[in-house]
Amino acid sequence: MRIAIDIDSTLHHYWDRLSAAALHRFGVDLPYEEQLQWGITRLRRDQLHLCIQETHSAEAILAGEPYPDAVETVRRWHGEGHFIHITSHRDPQTREPSARWLEQIGVPYDDLHCSHDKVGRCRELGIELLIDDSPENLLRAIDHDILVATIAHPWNREICDEEDVICASDWRGLAAQLDPLLARRGEVRS
Repeated sequence: MRIAIDIDSTLHHYWDRLSAAALHRFGVDLPYEEQLQWGITRLRRDQLHLCIQETHSAEAILAGEPYPDAVETVRRWHGEGHFIHITSHRDPQTREPSARWLEQIGVPYDDLHCSHDKVGRCRELGIELLIDDSPENLLRAIDHDILVATIAHPWNREICDEEDVICASDWRGLAAQLDPLLARRGEVRS
């Protein structure tokens, strides 16, 4: 299967970094549990941009700690022959430190792309499954007949309840739901 996997809030917990940057720079608290929408309304657009730049510096990227079981799961899927596309809304200039981070933590991949049109890139690559935290990306992928899965966060829990989205609280749960699907897809292709 051709699988696309997001980085921030999918391979590692990103919210704590963004929240810390907002508090440090602007004195604005962004409690994780209260982030019920994808948009961040407590910061002005320019403030949010500065916080994202800070949390996407090479140093910050390389300090990222993956979620438990994320690396092992992706490594296993790749070893089973699945195509792994790592995708991120990070600016294109973050590609090199993102690649270094993936190597540092041991995540194998076939393609890495940093852009603001994840679903467009997924369509170019013939991606069959997108794992992402963004409700917008998940819905767009569904519209293009791409299967979707996510780690549950306050901002995407509603879509887990209402849409055809595979949803789990962690990577272990996500793998448990996806492994049978990946095995069936592999059998169909054989």
